[in-house]
Order: sequence, then C-alpha cells, then structure tokens
Amino acid sequence: MPGITDPKINDYLMKLSLEDDPLVLEMERLARENDFPIVDRLVGRLLYLLTKLKAPRLVVELGSGYGYSAYWFAKAIGTGKVILTDNEEDNIAYAETIFGKAGLSEKASFHAGDAVGIASGYRDIDLLFIDIDKHQYPGAIKSLLPNLAENALVIADNTLWYGRVTGKNRDRDTLGIKKFNKFMFGNADFFSTLLPLRDGVLIAYKIR
Repeated sequence: MPGITDPKINDYLMKLSLEDDPLVLEMERLARENDFPIVDRLVGRLLYLLTKLKAPRLVVELGSGYGYSAYWFAKAIGTGKVILTDNEEDNIAYAETIFGKAGLSEKASFHAGDAVGIASGYRDIDLLFIDIDKHQYPGAIKSLLPNLAENALVIADNTLWYGRVTGKNRDRDTLGIKKFNKFMFGNADFFSTLLPLRDGVLIAYKIR
C-alpha cells in the first residue's frame, strides 16, 4: 500500500515538531505499545492551530479513543468545551484521567456510546471532528448538518485511507471515505480542502 507522505519528509517534520508535554508523550507511547490508532503529533499540532484560529465555543469529536486529539483541542480552546465520545468505556476513562492530570477536566465532557447519537444532542457545533469507523463518515456528516453552527469547521481524519481512495477497492470503509470526500467537495454549503498529512486530513468551512 503506498505511503501518503515520503518517510523522509515525515521524519523531518517530526524532528521539527519537538514535544515536551509529558501527557502527550504518554499517550503516544501507549498508542505505539498497543498499536492503537491516534492522529499523532503532526495532525495534533494542526488541530491545535486550527482551534486557536477558530476560537470555537463547542468542539464535538466523533471517536475520541484515548483522548489524544481531544487533548490538543482542549489545550487550545480557551473558554470553550470539547465533547469526547467513544464506544469503549475504558478509552473514555483513560481520557478522563489524562485530562484530570492536565487540569483540563472543566473544558471537556466525556461520553461512552454511539458517537453520532451523542453528538446529535448538541446544537451550534463550531468544530466537528470525525474519526469513527470510516464507513460511517457519510451518514455522520449528513445526520449532523443541522447541528452545525454558522461558519463551522468540519475536520475529518484518514480521508486518504492509506491511498486506497485512488484505487478500485470496494470494501465498505474505502467506499465510505470516497463517498464522504465527494460529498464534502461537492456540497455548496462547504469549502473543502484535503491535506496529504499522515493519512489525509479533510478540512471544510461551512459557508452557509
């Protein structure tokens, strides 16, 4: 399977992106040891930067895992709140522990269960982050469109899906990502771009 970023470029970017936050390093170590998917540091820094620029009041994550991406959001969010969701209670419990150590618990709300179902209970979402099972992406964005605030940002991880989007793969996750990308780029309500960073990050601005 083709890589999205040349390994030499990825190594160069990682060397530039030095990190001394012990909780970030702890989560990265745990992810490596358990082969658990996280957005990793390069995308985490992007999320931090976008949050600083957007200054959202409400960030809703679909699929928080250990809380790695949510941690980057929470460090940048100011007076807003981050909603974490994950199917696994153990993941949410670990995220709560991390946020407690960082003194960020008041900036977050932790929920175990169906991500889209939980997110549907929130209105005026300023930033929606999608990182659930890939075949769920199209249904998730269509379901939550009415919940987005004016000028909301939608950010989705894994939108190049290890390069499978360029081939003839017919598995449901690849088809889900391709349908999602086509929907976001073809929808006049959004201005979308897709960054070839790690496994692809789609960023869309809600125009209307």
